Amino acid sequence: MPIVPGLRSPYAKVGRLVYFGRMLDKIRLHAKGALPVADYVSNLGKGFDGRCCNFLRVKYDELKAQVLDGAKTDEQLIAWAHEHGGARTDEECEVWNGFMMKRGWRDAGAETLAQRIRESRLEGKPVMTMFDYLEFDEGRDPGNSTPWLG
Repeated sequence: MPIVPGLRSPYAKVGRLVYFGRMLDKIRLHAKGALPVADYVSNLGKGFDGRCCNFLRVKYDELKAQVLDGAKTDEQLIAWAHEHGGARTDEECEVWNGFMMKRGWRDAGAETLAQRIRESRLEGKPVMTMFDYLEFDEGRDPGNSTPWLG
């Protein structure tokens, strides 16, 4: 996939959650016509976006409307999600973050991860998870920091 300015790492947290900010970025970038159609658009609201909305118990289209309204910061958007879907405990957030950061490592996503690694010619990189894959595929090196500690 190409490097997309303004698309943050899936490891970046908004509030207590990884990935949420990346989903917000994709919504905003798509609305501006700055999200590559071939690589991202068909999965908007699906995949990790869908999992994130399911975890928060909000509908993707309702969250998207809140994002595109433009009146809320990322922190206000996560607060909106907690208000509309129900607050998550620290433990639930910890489980969510752990699941997302490890997806593709020895689980049902491993085959998909292996396929994507081959398609992107990243076989020589230390890609262990889908988040690692996204980092390398978008030109970032997750080994140069400890994103999971943030």
